[in-house]
Amino acid sequence: MTTLDQKVNAAFPGYTVRKDLVSRVRGNAAVPSYVLEFLLGQNCATDDPEQIEEGIERVRHILAKHYVQRAEAGLIRSRIRETSYQRVIDKVSVALDEKRDCYEATFENLGITHVLVDSSTVKSNERLLVSGVWCIADLSYVPNEARDESPFVLSSLKPIQMAWFDFEEYVEARNQLTMDEWLDVVVRSIGLNPDELGRRDKLFQLTRLVTYCERNYNFIELGPKGTGKSHVFSEFSPHGILISGGEVTPAKLFVNNSNGNIGLVGYWDCVAFDEFAGKNKRPKPDVVDIMKNYMANKSFSRGIETLSAEASMAFVGNTSHDVGYMIRSADLFEDLPAMYHDPAFIDRLHAYVPGWEMSIIRGDMFCTDFGLIVDYLAEALRHLRTLDYAGGYDRWFQLSPTLSTRDKDGVNKTFSGLLKILFPGRNQTKDEARELLEFAMEMRERVKDQLYRIDETFERVEFSYRDLENGTVRSVQTLEEVEWPGEYHSLDLVPWDGAGPTAVPVETAAMPSAAPMEAEPVPAETAPTLREGLVSYRENQRGVSYDSLFGPYLEGAERVEIIDPYVRTFHQCRNVMELMGVLIKHLDYTKASPRVHLITAPDAYNPDRQVDYLRQIAEAVEPMDIDFTWELNDTGIHARHLRIDDSWDILLDRGLDIWQKFDSGNAFALETMMPEMRRVKQFELTYLRIDG
Repeated sequence: MTTLDQKVNAAFPGYTVRKDLVSRVRGNAAVPSYVLEFLLGQNCATDDPEQIEEGIERVRHILAKHYVQRAEAGLIRSRIRETSYQRVIDKVSVALDEKRDCYEATFENLGITHVLVDSSTVKSNERLLVSGVWCIADLSYVPNEARDESPFVLSSLKPIQMAWFDFEEYVEARNQLTMDEWLDVVVRSIGLNPDELGRRDKLFQLTRLVTYCERNYNFIELGPKGTGKSHVFSEFSPHGILISGGEVTPAKLFVNNSNGNIGLVGYWDCVAFDEFAGKNKRPKPDVVDIMKNYMANKSFSRGIETLSAEASMAFVGNTSHDVGYMIRSADLFEDLPAMYHDPAFIDRLHAYVPGWEMSIIRGDMFCTDFGLIVDYLAEALRHLRTLDYAGGYDRWFQLSPTLSTRDKDGVNKTFSGLLKILFPGRNQTKDEARELLEFAMEMRERVKDQLYRIDETFERVEFSYRDLENGTVRSVQTLEEVEWPGEYHSLDLVPWDGAGPTAVPVETAAMPSAAPMEAEPVPAETAPTLREGLVSYRENQRGVSYDSLFGPYLEGAERVEIIDPYVRTFHQCRNVMELMGVLIKHLDYTKASPRVHLITAPDAYNPDRQVDYLRQIAEAVEPMDIDFTWELNDTGIHARHLRIDDSWDILLDRGLDIWQKFDSGNAFALETMMPEMRRVKQFELTYLRIDG
């Protein structure tokens, strides 16, 4: 096991499971992950390989014996009749029969209805009345002559979820891990491999979970297909429901006027709408109107009485264009149905997760290590719904007073939810609170900036905050604003100076995400402008290449020294080769042939492979009269540099490894041919002039 595996098993004994076991036991059982992990947690909560294998076999046996396959429903009904008893795993829903004054259950896969259920079972599991719950049930068979009664008798019923939860124990266990470790554990727990995700991607995953720990949280995520937008809402928690197709009736969602029964929002912590986008969809106007009032006021009415509920709303859907097109030609909500492409609806959204920044789900992105049982984490988040963590930054920061009440509500709800997930014990530091606050502000700013595009009667405000210790004002930008500064805004903003709502121009502190450096257009015969100082790039930013970063500085270079301890694997050596391509582009054939020297650390695991890669680089550039040499230094290299002649020293905080993972083996992928299309990790460069 890895160090993190050992730590999470020690901190949460009995509540962990190896995540790859779910796929091993699922087979043909079309049950949610939390059902399988519930069974695995009971049988495989150990790190002993032999006991894990034994537990897997027990779970497989349970599923084979008790899980109801639709195709075998007739056989199982017959077995119950012949043996008078059978334990089944099935999705059960309950309805009230007013004529008979009794509750009746329907077993979805087994295909039986009108099974009598006692009132105490329904009262302790009210979600049975709405859309059904996965349960372990004991059924028997008693023949009767009544046409309106089922011969099947329900002896016992147990929802597949945790029976109890100790919050203090949970907080104490969480505090045994650092923030970075806990962040990875949560990502693992929802089934993803944190090693394949950047920090920003991990926070996006956590924002999806805020719907489960924050009351009345309104969340939207739009992006390309295949990014796993609906996974959390269908597989993660027994306290949420995913509505496929994105459409539902007012009676089903809010209240049924004929019998007074409350709808989905009264029974579930999160109601998610899948496939929500689509311009051709025609949602019912009364649903939209009631939903807007509910999202704003937590209450709803269908003309009889006003009711309230606490369910969060999540809307996920696919976009039909890339983000560049939406910024240049429309808005980021352009794919919503016309009735939802409404400022009144959009303004009620607390957060917009940019799905186009999420990676398409690949096989290597699924977790094979230990994480928490999702049902345990789901219970923790449900407990946290009753708490308010929005004031977790008040002692350090103050939001700009120019933000509207809804802007502040959106920021506070997202911040509160993320804080609950990451720091349930409220022991965050100032820097940790700052990171979550800036992220929460960006999620709401994405909504507000698009509102201004859709309806110019909305006032543009500056999303900024003031540091109460030193008075510095920091401005927050969305990544789209950084990448398309010219197209993003139709008018300039006046930053807040920290004094009051009527702001004056000030110089705000730069976030660790400044816009990329771009060479200014100059005549061909004029030397390019070479800038000095620090340049920062945000995670997931595009439009970056080695040519834009280093090209002007490599113009006519004769000596280049690369110092980077991590040039070992294929992709790291490929990065060096890509830099050689930029150097070739900027060669000055009137000067001496350039010499390139790489200083890196030896690969302790496969040194022959490393040397072979470096030798191939030298052979590839030799026809261009480039002398490429290398030095394997095992004395400890820390700082990363790109030194050019005696003129420039470019400090590389990540070295040349700035790209996120992409399919470099696919010759038809744009990322392979065009570095500008790749997404980067967060990194910084410092340009230092040596010659003065």
